[in-house]
Amino acid sequence: MRKLLFYGGLLFGVLALSTSAIFVKLAQAPSAITAFYRLFFSLLVLVPMVLFHPGHRAELRKLTKKQWLLSMGSGLFLAVHYILWFESLRFTSVASSTVIVTLQPVFAMLLGYCFLKERQKRSAVVGCVIALAGSFLIGYGDFQSGLLALWGDCLALVAAAVISSYFFVGQMARKETSATVYSLLGYLGSVLFLGLYAWIRQEPFFGFSGKTWLCFLGLAIVSTIMGQFIFNLLLKWLSATTISMSILGEPIGTCLLAYFLLGERIAPKQAIGIVIILGGLGLYFFSLVQKPKEAAQEKTEQTA
Repeated sequence: MRKLLFYGGLLFGVLALSTSAIFVKLAQAPSAITAFYRLFFSLLVLVPMVLFHPGHRAELRKLTKKQWLLSMGSGLFLAVHYILWFESLRFTSVASSTVIVTLQPVFAMLLGYCFLKERQKRSAVVGCVIALAGSFLIGYGDFQSGLLALWGDCLALVAAAVISSYFFVGQMARKETSATVYSLLGYLGSVLFLGLYAWIRQEPFFGFSGKTWLCFLGLAIVSTIMGQFIFNLLLKWLSATTISMSILGEPIGTCLLAYFLLGERIAPKQAIGIVIILGGLGLYFFSLVQKPKEAAQEKTEQTA
């Protein structure tokens, strides 16, 4: 029952996160500023949740140097991820950028294997490959030619590696830190870094349209608090690889939102890709909820 609750939370988080690319595309502001306000407004939401909660205040006072470094350090990865991904959306399409960013399960599996000795079951790896194939099918017809588009695709790929590192560090930090305190410190680290970065580049912090400010708020409330914060909550019980894997469902929500809000049509290849992604995700998560006997039998087959 608890696993179903966790996976239901993952689904909700993915749906909320799917709005990110839409808000970024609609916002008329530099990438670093968009990322700054996304996390600044998210931070404002979390501050009272910590200050007015006795348990969180006590936890904040008792944090060790290691917990501070892990939490705020993860925020640096998050900040760099947003700068790279938001910038990629300026050179390539929503579908192409989102599809490449969702390659993060590959990086997450590598990090988990190298540093935590996590081993994925064969069925889980097959599910991941199937879902990735569906993601590529969605973006295949939309991948543009030219150096600018290629640059945008490269930025999105690096952003995928960076966000995997964010979840990996978060998995370690969440073992001893609550989601609210961890997120507060992480977003604080991101805001400080992004603010300094934007200031050095002399990018404007004000003078935007009402529509852009609403996009900033949407990124904070919907995409971050209702999306990414949910992932931070679940990192205590689910691995970074599982969280990253679930985000492969993001292109589905993004394609649907782009269709209704930006007028981008859903081509037959994209529809097929959506079905393939759902099949791959289904196989992956089915492998996680296998009965112990079935899992043991599969492990025996793998080592035979």
